[in-house]
Amino acid sequence: MRSIWKGAISFGLVSIPVKLYTATEERDISFHQVHREDGGRIRYKRVCSVDGEEVPYADIAKGYELPGGEVVVLTDEDFADLPLTTNRLVDVLSFVPLDQVDPIYFAKTYYLEPDRAAAKPYVLLRDALERSGMVALVKVALRTKETLATLRVRDGVIVMETMIWPDEVRTPDFPFLEEDVTVRSQELTMAESLIESMAGDFDPTRYHDEYREALQQVVEAKVEGREIVEPPSAAPEPTGVVDLMAALRASVDAAKRSRGEDPDAGRGDGDGGAAASATPAKAPARKAPAKKAASKAPAGKAPAKKAPSKAPATAPAAKAPAKAPAKKAAAGAAAKTATAPAKKAAAKKAASRRSA
Repeated sequence: MRSIWKGAISFGLVSIPVKLYTATEERDISFHQVHREDGGRIRYKRVCSVDGEEVPYADIAKGYELPGGEVVVLTDEDFADLPLTTNRLVDVLSFVPLDQVDPIYFAKTYYLEPDRAAAKPYVLLRDALERSGMVALVKVALRTKETLATLRVRDGVIVMETMIWPDEVRTPDFPFLEEDVTVRSQELTMAESLIESMAGDFDPTRYHDEYREALQQVVEAKVEGREIVEPPSAAPEPTGVVDLMAALRASVDAAKRSRGEDPDAGRGDGDGGAAASATPAKAPARKAPAKKAASKAPAGKAPAKKAPSKAPATAPAAKAPAKAPAKKAAAGAAAKTATAPAKKAAAKKAASRRSA
């Protein structure tokens, strides 16, 4: 790494000479603008809009345009003479808890390396920062711009993270903030369950830039003259689920499956658990009448086989054969009692005729 800035950390009356290094880099695949037909590079010329002449880079200055169209020209000497107290100085303002600093303020990260003669005060500040559990709030001027920054410790090195100013943070102004959006407690519980099922420790090595890898494969295939095969999409297929609860429940189940867990385990809380536990409890109650009908039905008859599935319909049918003979016997007894007086009357008539 090459240092991009030299200065000193001002810690009370202690001055610690340091060098500044860029701590991060973007590993993107860079391209040039070329002519499609022959691959020639596209060059840009710096041309003056007044005389139309190309201007060398050494003759280019910075200009500030006024509302009336006039331009104020500023040179490097003008910037060098600015009365910045933080020029070449990392001025410690105070020490604050890290959790009080909103990450939206962080801009870029740098490593601070001490000069050889400043190793002891550097280590002293580093160890004191680690033991305090706080970060140093500083002000520094980099590339003609003064900015806030924080100092913290990472892997034994003091890290400086530049910050943007509060007036550079945009205020969110979206229509939904004025709307009265209601979230049901069941939905909130299911969302919390989804968060819990996907919770884990942060391990940045588990993640990688899939787009950059795919783009690199396309470039290599072009070089080797191979056919470019589109990799399978890792995006989930749309399920057409529009119910929020159903979508959350499906997400929780998918998260559990990805961890090798049973999606139905512990399903006793919330909306989904109540629905799942109600069904098995009612099933035995529905089958109880069928078992009684089966015990009453005569053995060896067809209606007894259908009793478990159609208990109310088969029970009366099984009793019907037993009632039919009783009805016939009653009818026969009534017929006999009705004919007995008629026979006695006929016998009396026959006796009176004989005596006459």
